[in-house]
Amino acid sequence: MSPKARVLVVANRTADSSELIAALRQRAARSPTRFTLLVPAVPRGLAWAADMKAGGPEAAPRAEVGARRMRIAGLEVEAAIVGDPDPFAAVGDALRADEFDELVVSTLPRGVSRWLRMSLPHRLRRMTDLPVLHVTANSRSEQSDPRLRELEGVSS
Repeated sequence: MSPKARVLVVANRTADSSELIAALRQRAARSPTRFTLLVPAVPRGLAWAADMKAGGPEAAPRAEVGARRMRIAGLEVEAAIVGDPDPFAAVGDALRADEFDELVVSTLPRGVSRWLRMSLPHRLRRMTDLPVLHVTANSRSEQSDPRLRELEGVSS
C-alpha cells in the first residue's frame, strides 16, 4: 500500500465552507490522503495596526471548526494549526516545519478576496514545486449558522 499523500490546506474565512469540503473529498477519493488545515491569524479591521497577533483568538476556533467539518465529511485531518498573519509567510513556515505533497488554497471570490488581490495562489506556485489547487468558496464561514453548531456540538 502506498503512503498517504499529505496535503496542506490554507484557508481563513472559508475554512469550513461547503466548496472547500467538496474539493477535499474529491482529492481524497483519488488516493489516500491526510490533511493539515492552516488558518493564518489574519487580524480583522484596524486590529492589525495595534497588534499583528490580534487575529489569533479568531483563527483558533475557525481552525477547530474547519477541522471538525472535514472530519465529519470523512476526511483524515492530521492537524489544525494557526499560522503567521501573512498567509504567504504562514505557508512558508508550515513547509519548513513539515513535508507536504500538495497545497490547497481556499479563498473568497474575486473582488472580495484579499488573498486573490495579493495573488496568493500564484505566488505559492512560484515559491514551491508542489501542486497548488485553488478553491473558490462562494460562501463565507458557516460557523455562525446555529443549526450547524448544534449539529456538530459546537457551543456559542
